[in-house]
Order: sequence, then structure tokens, then C-alpha cells
Amino acid sequence: MHGTIFTLLKRYVQTQYDHSTWVRLLEAANLSAVDFDHKSVYPDEHMYALVGQAAEMTGVSADELHEKFGEYLVPDLMYMYGRLVQPEWKTLDMIEHTELTMHAQVRSEHAENAPPVLDVTRISPHELYIDYVSKRRMGALAVGIVRGLATYFDEADQISVEPTTSENGERVRIRVLQQPA
Repeated sequence: MHGTIFTLLKRYVQTQYDHSTWVRLLEAANLSAVDFDHKSVYPDEHMYALVGQAAEMTGVSADELHEKFGEYLVPDLMYMYGRLVQPEWKTLDMIEHTELTMHAQVRSEHAENAPPVLDVTRISPHELYIDYVSKRRMGALAVGIVRGLATYFDEADQISVEPTTSENGERVRIRVLQQPA
């Protein structure tokens, strides 16, 4: 997993809790000596260990933590990849174009980068399905990112996000529906 995600996870934990929580989390995950660099790629197991320990420390499920973190990521992701976004895009458009724009860019930056494959099917102007495919089993993170996009585009009150399969499988289907304004 790309170091940028770990850097943002650290900031998320420090923002939601405090710096000492991050230090305790690293120690509990046996990663106390790790200094995550935003330009490097780290084993996925580091993320599993951190999220697993965070779930244990907070009593919040790993899926819920992934969702909350996904929502938190969106402003930074939009800052990093905003140049790839068309000005007229909103939430559903953004989701529909993520695979061929942002994910293509991420994959080209480092051969080791492996964002999930998002197979998006637009059912209508107001509905789409995302078929998330990743051995990482972090569909809940994708759900959170979709919710974060809806907030980013001021559409949170119009967008419903509904996983139609387990959020922690290698294949997750997510229905996204926009209610008319």
C-alpha cells in the first residue's frame, strides 16, 4: 500500500484522537520503528495490523473505521488528483471516471501500486453500481470514499450508498443512488 495512505492515516488518527494514540497504535501493531514515507510502498499487512489494533482499541469495527477513514481521505485525494477531474463532474461522474483517470495515474506512478479495480456500471443518470475488486478486501474504504465524494460535491443529502455484498470480500458490489434535488 502506498505510503501516502499511511501518512494520511497517521494524520486522521492524530486529528480524531491525538499523537499519543498514533504512537500506541504503532506499538500495538508491532510497527513502532516504522516511519512511513509518502513516496514508498509498504506491505498491506501494515494497514491490516493498524486497523485491527485501532478496532480493538476503540471498539469500532474495522469496516466502520475503513469507512470513516475513506470519507476523511477525499479532500486530500481531490487535492492530489484534482487536475484529472473535469469541472462539470459531480459524485456519480467522479465515480464513473475514477478507474480510467485517478487509478490509471496511481498505477503509472509506481509499478507496485495496486489500487482496487472499480468496474462501474451506470444504470441511469442517477444510479450506478461499483464492482470493487481487490485482494485487500477493503470495500468499506471504497464505501467511505463514495460518501466523502458526496460530501465534497455538496450532494451528501442526495446520495445513498449501499453495499449489496459484504464490505470485506475480494469482490464488493456497491449501489450508489442520487435522489433528485
